[in-house]
Amino acid sequence: MNADERRLKAQRATRGVLPATYAQLLTEIKDRVRSAQMRASLAVNRELLLLYYSIGLDLHIRARREAWGTSIIDRLAADLHRAFPEMQGFSPRNLRRMRAFYRTYPLDAVALKEKRPPLVAGIESAKWPPAVAKLPWAHNVILIEKCKNLKEREWYAQAALEYGWSRNILALQIESRLYERRGCAITNFRRTLPSPQSDLAQEVTKDPYEFDFLTLTRGFRERELESGLIRHLKEFLVEMGVGFAYLGNQVHLSVGDEDYYLDLLFYHIRLHCYVVVEIKEGEFKPEFAGKMNFYLSAVDDLMKRSGDNPSIGLILCRRKNRVTAEYALRDVRKPIGVADWHVRLVESLPKRLRGSLPTIEELEAELTRSASEVAKSTSRRNRR
Repeated sequence: MNADERRLKAQRATRGVLPATYAQLLTEIKDRVRSAQMRASLAVNRELLLLYYSIGLDLHIRARREAWGTSIIDRLAADLHRAFPEMQGFSPRNLRRMRAFYRTYPLDAVALKEKRPPLVAGIESAKWPPAVAKLPWAHNVILIEKCKNLKEREWYAQAALEYGWSRNILALQIESRLYERRGCAITNFRRTLPSPQSDLAQEVTKDPYEFDFLTLTRGFRERELESGLIRHLKEFLVEMGVGFAYLGNQVHLSVGDEDYYLDLLFYHIRLHCYVVVEIKEGEFKPEFAGKMNFYLSAVDDLMKRSGDNPSIGLILCRRKNRVTAEYALRDVRKPIGVADWHVRLVESLPKRLRGSLPTIEELEAELTRSASEVAKSTSRRNRR
């Protein structure tokens, strides 16, 4: 067998066997493709925003100089739709949003004087917050329509970009006044945690916590609130914020041959620590801090592993006296925060109606049963 025959035989033997470096090459190419897709997506989004901005500028100038009214905007929308039927962004409402987009981030007087409309080439001088150019148009519409001022709008824009908020989540966070509530809990973090851990821990707190996705009757008990939060875990986690991983409720601890139960236990991915949350129906009392201090000592001893930071406690009360809370935390060695929570309350049903209306669980079971029966009936008809 000559050299060529041996080489051909070796190639046939190794056919189908991947080289050792193949997996690395595949990973690198996939990363490059994704990066190129992201850059292309950002470029397309930016061009669309620039287009809408320039249209908004034109509409703004003509509305001021020529007193364009509603009928002109409606006519322009219809003509643009006929010219570009494949594009969905030229409704009268969206044209007005384009004008609002320009008015939110206007060109300065020098740029307006030096360039003539539509100023497409000069729009680079627009004072957009850095995150605005990277967010889709629908997100920017929400920011324009729902935010009060530029500083607040910039904060929500950066948060939406950093955490990948959908339009619905962005709108929900604005409506719940997250910007005003963030980092507002009463804490002792700066005394009990090293920097920058203390700053980040403070930032992830809120005051108050809004549980408006729940509806409870007056006179409810703490366990009902806790159960409601668990049933609406997705909404609860959104309200708690980015980084909270839910581990369980009524988590058992055994200390000194006695049993204790944590209301809620989380692990915070960015803080790298356990977070114990206790929910109280009434007003904050100083003894709550002592009990939380005990819980945190137990969690640090029984659960915390190498690499975990000190556990943090969060006491959520119906209401609190700020001075009382500050005094209660002043000499506590464990990191603890205190905040209020809000929930929608309804009046109790009249006694004659209690028990006659189905519960949510009964309604869900009935709907599931009905859907199953419809599916079976359809299947029988199809077999005939």
